[in-house]
Amino acid sequence: MGEGEKAKLLQEVEEALETIRPYLQGDGGNITLLDITDDFVVKVRLEGSCHNCHLSMQTLKGGVEMVVKKTVPQIVEVVAVD
Repeated sequence: MGEGEKAKLLQEVEEALETIRPYLQGDGGNITLLDITDDFVVKVRLEGSCHNCHLSMQTLKGGVEMVVKKTVPQIVEVVAVD
């Protein structure tokens, strides 16, 4: 993936995250986009109450990943890293 394509994807993923960020913040959490790998895996960091929440993986896969993949179909997965 070229730098221009990666920059465009990062912007599109960030815009997708902005649509769900208010819900995370409403529960005392947040999410930060860290990177997109060459094989189209989005790396994020869950923050605040989302970091230690027992439902964080459900939120990540059932909410965040679903919205990101719907908005940016090239993305194959969203993973949380520390």
